[in-house]
Amino acid sequence: MARFAKFAWGLLAYNILVILWGAFVRATGSGAGCGSHWPLCNGEVVPLAPRIETIIEFTHRLMSGLSVVLIVVLIFWSFRSFPKGHPARLGASLSMLFILTESLIGAALVLFQWVGKNASLGQVISIALHLTNTFMLLASLTLTAWWATGGGALRLKERKLTAWGLGIGLLGILVLGVTGAINALGDTLFPASTFAQGLQQDISGTSPLLIRLRFFHPAFAIAIGFYVLFVVVLIGLLQTGLWARRFAVGVVVAVMAQWLAGLINVTLAAPTWMQLIHLFLADSVWILSVLFFAAVMAQKTSAQTEMKATILEDGS
Repeated sequence: MARFAKFAWGLLAYNILVILWGAFVRATGSGAGCGSHWPLCNGEVVPLAPRIETIIEFTHRLMSGLSVVLIVVLIFWSFRSFPKGHPARLGASLSMLFILTESLIGAALVLFQWVGKNASLGQVISIALHLTNTFMLLASLTLTAWWATGGGALRLKERKLTAWGLGIGLLGILVLGVTGAINALGDTLFPASTFAQGLQQDISGTSPLLIRLRFFHPAFAIAIGFYVLFVVVLIGLLQTGLWARRFAVGVVVAVMAQWLAGLINVTLAAPTWMQLIHLFLADSVWILSVLFFAAVMAQKTSAQTEMKATILEDGS
């Protein structure tokens, strides 16, 4: 691969690490480690006498800041390396847009104190927006790397039915991610020490709303998971492209692994390490689904392929 493509894939991997560390910040209750100050940390550029929560939060800010710098490099490099109209330029531009909105949402979380043990509606809404924006950032980085590696531009108008089928699946994964993020917030704010205690919280009429909403995530996971598997397997079997078939297998494996991880997470009452594994698999399902969508939607329809072959034969 060209150096730009390697850089783009590496940047995608780095941002997954940043996301996982952000989840660790939430799971450990360290979101208020820098107080209500942003971009400063407790009023200082570098905290001189930090607590462990401050170190965890400040580390996340440094990692996020480096991500912004690297994406600035990505967009300038893409415009120097690819001609006008190349999809890699679009992917890099979208990455720049979503890393900026990611930073703004992160700043809002701190400035409005929607962190730590805050269980307000603002905290819930901001978590949902944060997850949505994060997934869009991952999709943009993924497409940039894929297009830089040689993936073709999307042919949405030529394969509308396929685009709708896969698009609904991607939307479902996004909704599932949002409900998962809200569930993780509930597990952090109202932790249960055992599976039995967590189940008792779920069925109690006096439990907070965040706890009573936990039922929806596993229900969505089953329904959306089966839809994604059905569509990916159905469309994947019809593909002739090697990478489309590989990505289809990857999505199937990732969805099944995510189901298993979700079951273990619930059984163990959502320990921090399991939440991180669960989130990593969620990111993997999303990225592989985006890659499958891109690989499928870049292929020409069979009618186009036959027409091209006929033209070549007539010309010879």
